[in-house]
Amino acid sequence: MNTQEKKQAIEILSTLYPDAKPALHYGSPYQLLVAVVLSAQCTDERVNIVTKTLFEVAPTPEKMLLLSQEQLERYIFSCGFYRMKAKHILSATKDVVEKFGGEVPHRWEDLVTLAGVGRKTANVVYSVAFGGDAIAVDTHVFRVSNRLGLAKGKTPEEVEKGLQKAIAKSLWSKAHHYLIYHGRRVCHSQRPNCEACALKDICNYYEKSKK
Repeated sequence: MNTQEKKQAIEILSTLYPDAKPALHYGSPYQLLVAVVLSAQCTDERVNIVTKTLFEVAPTPEKMLLLSQEQLERYIFSCGFYRMKAKHILSATKDVVEKFGGEVPHRWEDLVTLAGVGRKTANVVYSVAFGGDAIAVDTHVFRVSNRLGLAKGKTPEEVEKGLQKAIAKSLWSKAHHYLIYHGRRVCHSQRPNCEACALKDICNYYEKSKK
């Protein structure tokens, strides 16, 4: 996929998904942070079910820290990897309270210093909660970007850097959601619906599959 085709791909995606937006439910930057941690290898629908109950009990960092790890694990059990996620949530929450006065930091450089917070989580919170320019590479973004040829990479960080070069900075956050929607609706992990894809004429994966 050449430079012009990459630009064309984003234009097509923006037309296909003009209302693309985050699927996670949250009422504050802190709640978004927790929801994103829970969303790792879990559907947004399941996370929304879990956080509806969790945020009634622990809507703020201070209230979250009143829960023991075992108590938090019981709330988030159905999200999978619940022990690790509970540990990460409590560690990050402790940092939010002790290092940032109970407020999730606005700067990306500060977000990635929170215990248990990686690039993907920091990018989502930075872009969605604070309007920053960032591309979070989840499984959908990683898969679709590699298949299209929009950004090639063996790791999420490699794909993130490739997307940053391929897409205008002002569109980074929107493109993240376009790619997620396309991955969910058309470019499935198993049996992608290539024939129905509006990008097939410029897609590396489709071109190879025809051969």
